[in-house]
Amino acid sequence: MENKRVAIIGAGISGLLACKYTLEKGFIPIVFEASNEIGGVWTQTIESTRLQSPKRTFEFTDFPWPSSVRGRYPHNTDVLKYIEAYSQHFELLPYIQLNTKVIGIDYVGVSDEEMDSWDFWSGNGKPFGSKGKWHILVQHAEDFTTQDYEVEFLILCVGRYSGLPNIPEFPIGEGPDVFYGTVIHSMEYSAMDNESARELIKGKSIAVIGSQKSAIDIAAECAAANGPGNPCTLVQRTIAWALPSGCFWWGINLGFLYGSRFSELLVHKPGQNIIYSALATLLSPLRWGFSKFVESYLRWNLPLKKYNMVPKQSFLQDMSSCKAFLLPENFYGKVEEGSIILKQTQCFSFYKQGLIIDGEVDEPIKADLVIFATGYKGQEKLKNMFASKSFQNYIMGSPKSIVPLYRHIIHPRIPQLAIIGYSGSITNLHTSEMRCQWLAHFLDQTFKLPSIKEMEKEIEMWEIYMKKYAGKEYKRACIAALHIWYNDQLCKDIGCNNRRKKSFYDEWFQPYVQSDYVGLSPN
Repeated sequence: MENKRVAIIGAGISGLLACKYTLEKGFIPIVFEASNEIGGVWTQTIESTRLQSPKRTFEFTDFPWPSSVRGRYPHNTDVLKYIEAYSQHFELLPYIQLNTKVIGIDYVGVSDEEMDSWDFWSGNGKPFGSKGKWHILVQHAEDFTTQDYEVEFLILCVGRYSGLPNIPEFPIGEGPDVFYGTVIHSMEYSAMDNESARELIKGKSIAVIGSQKSAIDIAAECAAANGPGNPCTLVQRTIAWALPSGCFWWGINLGFLYGSRFSELLVHKPGQNIIYSALATLLSPLRWGFSKFVESYLRWNLPLKKYNMVPKQSFLQDMSSCKAFLLPENFYGKVEEGSIILKQTQCFSFYKQGLIIDGEVDEPIKADLVIFATGYKGQEKLKNMFASKSFQNYIMGSPKSIVPLYRHIIHPRIPQLAIIGYSGSITNLHTSEMRCQWLAHFLDQTFKLPSIKEMEKEIEMWEIYMKKYAGKEYKRACIAALHIWYNDQLCKDIGCNNRRKKSFYDEWFQPYVQSDYVGLSPN
């Protein structure tokens, strides 16, 4: 095992966890990070960004938050310090090469024809079953020199919310090229230091395009900077369910409704037996009731109807696609005072002085600055990393499929490679740590993978689940509404007990959190 080399691309949370857990198994990993610091997306956030989930659900299993951080939703600077402290505590920094950009990865030593003949991943279902190796070409930022590395196993921790921005396409004469103002993507805005960002938005009429968390946060930040005098216009195509802070709604803990083992009984699960299937069918009225309860509370608590912000889809659908998010503090207060103007549209175009919504040329939105908060092309970013056209096609799958990963980690037809942090969950830190524990045990050969056909069958079952519950957003690859069931599968692979609570009540009706999964090991 000592001579098996493991490379990790990315030093965000997933990359640091992968480094820590492979070290514990005796491997000597090398981590490549393109930027000059660790922390991933937390190194490039807007000034007002806070945690989306309570800090107790965003915590390493073996490294608690410091007592000095008291808020329920810590500020991004506290989150970054926490991540840095974790890497220092476990002495991960010596294994990380900063300012080292990976510009290509290629699998060599095995032909496509031989890989096509395999019944098992890497030939035998083991991490180092093949004679093939990964070649990693990197470029050092200091002098732009390149260097080639050869490793037996590669872990991609590049995330899906960075790197390759998604910019809408426009007909000729209707896009940003006709606009006299400035157009940027939220990626560029987030990468600015706080002073530069404040200078960019101060005193300007701004339009933010997007429906998800980054769009809402940026709009709130622009509103705080400029007030009603220069209101920020938020242009959205699809309205998502957005949550106010707090866990108890009308006396009910949201974790009971969507974070307990009982709540997952209400959902048809990938690979479930006939008993679970029958229960999910029988309890479907309760599943509908849970979703309607949350929707009713949000309609009562927030002025959604007044501003035409009631989503068309159910809350369960947004949970199943990881689209539900936490509202910034006093968001609707800013709407009430006129600092934020909400617009919903299916189409818009640019003109010299701003935007035209739904072709209404008589009521244009004048703007000096337009910010696209329209997400990222995460799947395409993954594809572009591979030199092999076959591997590129495997990652992309079909136009109607999700990224096909077994256990949301392993592609059945790409050997000696794992992907951590791509599919979403309620709290990505927790899910990444679970996956890294699972992967470390796999690398240590605690278990082997099933056949390629069996893995592809399981992927297909997850895809059926996503299409059923996430609707048109099924390609977002999310386990938020089934994270306990998902963790059960990882625990069973490792050989440890998946029932982690101490009492029957806690097991079925209390939310599962990180502390329930400390130090997973075979029984």
